[in-house]
Amino acid sequence: MTKLKIYLASIGMLIFTISNAQTDYKTLLKDFQKISGNWTGSLTYLDYSSGKPYTMPANLVIKRIDNTHKFIFSNIYPNETSANSKDTVIISTDGKYINQEMIKSRKKLPNGDIEIITEEMGKDGNDNQPATMKHTYTLGKTSYKKRKDVQFSGEKNWIKRHEYSYTKTPKK
Repeated sequence: MTKLKIYLASIGMLIFTISNAQTDYKTLLKDFQKISGNWTGSLTYLDYSSGKPYTMPANLVIKRIDNTHKFIFSNIYPNETSANSKDTVIISTDGKYINQEMIKSRKKLPNGDIEIITEEMGKDGNDNQPATMKHTYTLGKTSYKKRKDVQFSGEKNWIKRHEYSYTKTPKK
């Protein structure tokens, strides 16, 4: 391959990468905009003390902040209202991150849902061990799931830490 062909191929890849990042940003905004609304469901999490899963009711309200790349996730726990919280989910303008989580993949599933997998480094467990956290978002028209898997440093196995599972609440 001549130097000119290599140069042109490199420029083409650069343009593709830049345009793909912009498309991903807009696509991610559309993905999250589609799940805006009210959700009813549950949270199942691994209790590290007992080693057993625990399930509790959990509801969610998702709203986009005006025309920004930010969404407010209002977590509502009907049986444990002191745990209610609000999170701001931010889609990076380069389309590479959801909050501090690097997007590893985004694909459309056979049923039409969108699956987004992210990873981030952090600490987890009762003794705050260093770990990689993998988040799997499954966004559908009537269902939304967010799963967190943890891989502690030096380990090969992933542990399912928790999973939120929601069904869209019909508009009244």
